[in-house]
Amino acid sequence: MKRIFKMTLYILASLFVIAALFTVLFLNLAPQFGASKKNKLTERVLASNNHNGGLFHNIEETSVMLDFKWSTMKEFFRSEGKEPKATIPSKLLDTHKVFSSTDSTPRFTWFGHSALLLELSGKKIFIDPMLTDVPAPLPFLGPKRFDYTLPLELDSIPYLDAILISHDHYDHLDFKSIMALKEKTKVFIVPLGVDAHLRKWNIEPGKIIELDWWKSASIDDVTIVAAPARHFSGRSISDRNTTLWSSFVIQTKHANLYFSGDSGYGEHFKQIGDKYGPFDICFLECGQYNEQWAEIHMMPEEVVLANNDLQGNRIFPIHWSAFKLSLHGWTEPIDRLITSVAEKPDIVLTPQIGESVVISEPGNYHPWWKELQSR
Repeated sequence: MKRIFKMTLYILASLFVIAALFTVLFLNLAPQFGASKKNKLTERVLASNNHNGGLFHNIEETSVMLDFKWSTMKEFFRSEGKEPKATIPSKLLDTHKVFSSTDSTPRFTWFGHSALLLELSGKKIFIDPMLTDVPAPLPFLGPKRFDYTLPLELDSIPYLDAILISHDHYDHLDFKSIMALKEKTKVFIVPLGVDAHLRKWNIEPGKIIELDWWKSASIDDVTIVAAPARHFSGRSISDRNTTLWSSFVIQTKHANLYFSGDSGYGEHFKQIGDKYGPFDICFLECGQYNEQWAEIHMMPEEVVLANNDLQGNRIFPIHWSAFKLSLHGWTEPIDRLITSVAEKPDIVLTPQIGESVVISEPGNYHPWWKELQSR
């Protein structure tokens, strides 16, 4: 009996060691996890004022988790009210019209979550193109995209003048999307350290522009400035904050835009507004929030405060309506945002996914999500 017990322990210990070795090898060899910490420590990263002690830091003290509750784990997997019961309406883009037209009218098209296609000065610029089904390194590790049709499938995008990546979380930097678009894209503009992921995925270094906060790059007459955000980064359990996270100011002669990336509310919004505002449209994250992580994601009411700090004329809410990544109902972000601007309802833009918006004449849109709530 004692011998059987020892043998059982030996087998279990061996299985544990094998599983641990497999996990380590998988994390280091599977390409979707991106670059190692060592490969991120370039001269530019080490020279950044935002990098200290091997990590990047926010402008103000920030906690990723303020008060963890074990009930969160159970609540996260409850889907009632957190996912639409019917297909979300979306519009399909005409590939020829978008990519072959000589029309230089500035416009944008939302693909859900934080994915945006900008048409500015004849340039096609995609921000955070997460266009696959699951924002995770493996399909079983993340929630599936809500039921809707993307305005354009990956294979239908013929070319892009630039891709902008705000940070390296899986719902913003998607391995499969980047691999499908890398040969079609002229330049990638990313925060410091994120270039290491792209280089691991065999994107030519000459096609990558890495920016620290307050630094800029130009694509003809489109200027892109990397600005602060209040968030964090990482693609595995051991690389938190080894790459920078960023928001973007995007300027042309005919449009001045702001894209928040992921960010909690903070003093950086006023700094950006004073330096680069006013903005025609602010694309502000409004979703996947919770009081437990309130310093890295904004509550809908804080979105309004951020827009005021930025001197924004109109708000376009992003980071909602594609994935269940928090505990709130799927329409709660937009409903709370609309309620918080009740005195000025036209300040919030609410086009459907795939509905192109002319930036100089944004117009008004009906609350399309209300129709799905009633079903």
